[in-house]
Amino acid sequence: MRKRPLITTVSVLGLAAVGLTGCASGSGSSSGSSSDSGTIKVVASTNVYGGIVAAIGGSDVDVTSILSNPSQDPHSFEASPRTQLAVSKADLLIENGGGYDDYMDTLRKSTDSDAKLINVVKLSGLQKPGEDEFNEHVFYSYPTMVTFVDEVAADLGDEAPSKKSTFDGRAADLKQQLEGLESQTAAVKQQYAGDRVAYTEPVPGYLFDAMGLVNATPEAFSEAIEEGDDVPPAALNDTIKLVSGGDRVKLLAYNEQTSSPETEQVQKAAEQNDVPVVGVTETLPSGKDYVQWQQDNIDAVKAALAK
Repeated sequence: MRKRPLITTVSVLGLAAVGLTGCASGSGSSSGSSSDSGTIKVVASTNVYGGIVAAIGGSDVDVTSILSNPSQDPHSFEASPRTQLAVSKADLLIENGGGYDDYMDTLRKSTDSDAKLINVVKLSGLQKPGEDEFNEHVFYSYPTMVTFVDEVAADLGDEAPSKKSTFDGRAADLKQQLEGLESQTAAVKQQYAGDRVAYTEPVPGYLFDAMGLVNATPEAFSEAIEEGDDVPPAALNDTIKLVSGGDRVKLLAYNEQTSSPETEQVQKAAEQNDVPVVGVTETLPSGKDYVQWQQDNIDAVKAALAK
């Protein structure tokens, strides 16, 4: 599938913007370098990655998550001069990659940043060379996140060698929790493998794959929604049939951060026909860390499948 960028517009006002003072938008401030403050400056494209860095780095990191508002449509966010300032001062940058957040490359170039960059899609190995039909939402892939945790711990250790053992210890604890999530998805697969499901966008695709669930959504529907295009009438009708016909899917996963008349129509049809609607997001809900967020997702899918 084609990718609609996470942020479609970036306000790049030139290198003069780097002279601005104050805190960057997101979950942390970015005034001064790591040598000035004694902390490692990290900028992540979303709080999914920023939260994991904070869990590993603790008080030794200063994390700015560019996108952190759970009510924000990830596809219509505009980066600000303060974001550019944060990138210019970062020791480590983290992007999803795969066409999801290309604005990060724009920000890096505009600030001449030489910070280490982690591209999580490249790290995952999930996208094959020349592959166009690719689900870029790799933050729903737990094996990928285990690899990401290792990479973050190693990079933070390179920045602060005296704290390496601390970073490695926190990373080990986090990986154990992630492996617990993997065990739960394997258990779901044993019970529900082959069950048909649908989604408005392929956000939870890797989670569904791990559970052995079969995506029945017409590609023309989910692709149009992700691209912000009009849904072909036939694809809309076919999707509505999935939640209202005799052979209904077991659940509909609904991206709570993006909506359209078509997705709302499908959601309404699902609710009217007693097909469970499971809300999913692309950023961390308020007050949740990554593991808590994904545990909630697993629990919601299990409850829907059990109905």
